[in-house]
Formats: sequence, C-alpha cells, structure tokens
Amino acid sequence: MVVAIILQLALPDHFVFGVRWLIPALEVLLVLLLAATTPRQKVFRSLKRRINVVLLVAVTGVGNLYALGRVANDLLQQGRIDDGRALILTAINIYLTNIIIFALLYWEMDAGGPGHRRAADDTERDFLFPQSQVAALRSWHPTFIDYLYVSSTNATAFSPTDTMPLSRRTKMLMLLQSIVSLVAIALVAARAVNILN
Repeated sequence: MVVAIILQLALPDHFVFGVRWLIPALEVLLVLLLAATTPRQKVFRSLKRRINVVLLVAVTGVGNLYALGRVANDLLQQGRIDDGRALILTAINIYLTNIIIFALLYWEMDAGGPGHRRAADDTERDFLFPQSQVAALRSWHPTFIDYLYVSSTNATAFSPTDTMPLSRRTKMLMLLQSIVSLVAIALVAARAVNILN
C-alpha cells in the first residue's frame, strides 16, 4: 500500500480525485486502522479487519479509476493532452496501481483471506495455484507475493497464466482488471506514441 500511496501522490494534479492529499490521507488512516484491527494469531477471522481492507481497496480503486477516466476523457477530446512523456508516466502509474489494488483484493479474498486461508477447505479457494497440485508441496500456502504475481500477469497478458481462477467472482474481478489494464496500456500508450512522433 505504501507503493500505491506514493504512486497516487506522483500523479499530476489534473488526474487526482479532489484535493491532492485526500485519497492518500484516507489510505494512510485505513492502513493504520488495518494494523490496529489485524489479530496477531496465524489463523483468525476479523470483521473489523475485513471492513478496513475492503475500504482501503475501494478508496484506492476509486482514485485509480478516476485518474484513468480523466486520462481517457482527455484523450478522446482532441488537443487536451499534448505532453506524451507525462501521458506515458501517468499511464504507467495507473497500470502499476491497478496491479497493486487487485493483488490486495485477490490476497484478501482467496479462501477467506490471509487469516483464514491456512484453515480453509480446498472448496473455499478462489485460485488454483500450481504448487497446490504437487504432493511434495502440500503444506505450501500462497503469500502476498503470489497474488502480486497473479495480478501482474493478468494485467500484462489480459488473462490468467499459471494460476487459474476458480470462482465466478474471481473471474469477474480478473476481467475488470484486464479491462482497466487494456485501457491504460492500449488507449493511453497508442496516443502517447502518436504525440511523441
């Protein structure tokens, strides 16, 4: 989340939702609340923690979607953006924030989240990781890095690679992530290259 907050602070003012510090301040507050409401046990269920995580992902996601919407709107209006370098940097910023948002969402959602995942039944899983198919790795459990990898490969390939979505909600979230990435990469990058030429 620290990286996502820094990325949002680096956005040009034109693409920021409301006052520059509004969303990052909310995110910092929610991160602090998350730290305070996360139980210290390895296996846990916490409604307060879940609400904080959902709010954190929602606030970050709204800020990122707002920036993408502003970029797309400005691109569709001829002559609104003429700085190709700034456009590319903004698109990279939105793209990277998108990866972080969905990695956090996948991490929190799969098998009840990090506090419940170790105790969860295989039928509760939202993702099928290749490691879970290997008998010698039966005690393996995904960490945030695994979900960051899933998120980045989905954002880059616009489809799952080695880790398959099992639930319909995961498939819809991966679809949404692919659409956001496609807009950030295809539309923005194409226009930026055109401006730079």
